[in-house]
Amino acid sequence: MTGITTGKSRKVTLREVNKAKWITITAIFMGMNIALCAFGVPVPGGHLYLNDVVICTAAMLLDPVAAFIVGGVGAFLGDFLFYPLPMFVSLAAHGLQAVAISFLFRNLFPHHRKTAALISLVAGAVIMVTLYTLGKIYIYSTFEYAMIKLPYEIAQALLGIAGSMLLCFRGGLIDSFRRILQDS
Repeated sequence: MTGITTGKSRKVTLREVNKAKWITITAIFMGMNIALCAFGVPVPGGHLYLNDVVICTAAMLLDPVAAFIVGGVGAFLGDFLFYPLPMFVSLAAHGLQAVAISFLFRNLFPHHRKTAALISLVAGAVIMVTLYTLGKIYIYSTFEYAMIKLPYEIAQALLGIAGSMLLCFRGGLIDSFRRILQDS
């Protein structure tokens, strides 16, 4: 999907084709993730952060290594700058979420991209919600606090799924990214 097929039917990733472009695109997505860590949409009892949309979108477009950098390292740095207590939880949760989405999206149902995307995004959401809930139990030392925040984690994951599906498929981002790869 996000690779150029060679004559031997092997997909070449952006990282193999053009390292400078790979670094640049990864850095742009990571910067967007860090920036969106600063802005939470206030909802009764908490906040929803829009960086999940960036993490999910980048994970579908980029290889697993770049997805980890965008998701894990980007969320880690965003938390470090704006709210450092859960930064290691963010590194693990968003990093593994992004790797899972990227890997599954590339390897599931090559002729049914929307189905592969939805399954990948749901798997990533389950990973993120589970790790954040476990992390909050550890960080805040109370199971009750983690359970109170669980609906917000689920809502944020659903927001990431919906936003990335809209951007990638309705917004044509996957096709645009494919053209960027072919121009390398």
